[in-house]
Amino acid sequence: MRRLETLRADAGVLLSLLRGMPRTASHAQRLQAFYAPQAAHYDRFRERLLQGRRELIAGLALPERARVVELGGGTGRNLDFFTPQQWQRIARFELVDLCPALVERAQARHSVDPRIAVVQADATLWRPQGLVDCVYFSYALTMIPDWRGAIDNALAMLKPGGLLAVVDFYVSPAAPAPGHRRHGALTRRFWPLWFGHDGVHPSPDHLPRLCELLPRHELVESDAAVPYLPLLRVPYYRFVARKPLRD
Repeated sequence: MRRLETLRADAGVLLSLLRGMPRTASHAQRLQAFYAPQAAHYDRFRERLLQGRRELIAGLALPERARVVELGGGTGRNLDFFTPQQWQRIARFELVDLCPALVERAQARHSVDPRIAVVQADATLWRPQGLVDCVYFSYALTMIPDWRGAIDNALAMLKPGGLLAVVDFYVSPAAPAPGHRRHGALTRRFWPLWFGHDGVHPSPDHLPRLCELLPRHELVESDAAVPYLPLLRVPYYRFVARKPLRD
C-alpha cells in the first residue's frame, strides 16, 4: 500500500514536471503556480535527485553563537541535515524563499524552534539585521534568474571570514579551468534543455564565477542518478569558501 501511495505521489510530481513552469507572470507567481500542486510531495521525490546536501552541510564549520542564512531554502528540508553538534552552535537561522507554498511548509515544519525564522523574500534583495557567519544555497542558484545578484547579496551579508557554500546542478564550460571537470557537448546541451522546462537552469557560468570571487575554496564535482531514469547521471558540485578577511 505504501509503495502504491509513493508511486501515486511521484506521478503527481512528474505530471507537474511535464507541464513545466509557466512562462508568463512574475518569477514569484511562476514559482507558486509550479510548486503549489506538488509541495506536499516535494521533498520525498527530490530526495533521490538532490545529492550532496548532507555532505555540504555536515562539513560547515560553524562558530559558537553562529548566525546562518539559507537563500532559496524551499520547504526547510535542508535544516534536517545539520548535526546535533552544529545545532548546539547555531543561535539564529534564517531561511529565505520566494515561493509562498514552499515557505508555508517550511514554517509548519520549523515553527517550534524560536531560533528559526522563515521569510518570504527575494534572495537578491533580502538582508538580515547585521552580518552573519554562514550563507548557503542548496539547488537554488539554478532557479534564481539574477544569480549573480544572489551571490553578491550573499557575500555582502557575510562577516569577513564567514562561510559561503553552494551545492547545485551545473554543466562545465566548453574549455573549463585546469583541474575542473569537462563535460561532453551532449551533456552541456542536454541538461539545460531538460531542466529549463521546469525553471531550473544548469549553467557553465555559476561555478567559474564562484571560483573567481573566492579563489581559495573547497570543490567537489560529481554526478547523481535521476529518479526513474537510471541510465542518466546529472552533474552537480559542492563549493565551500570563506569570505576574505580583507577585500
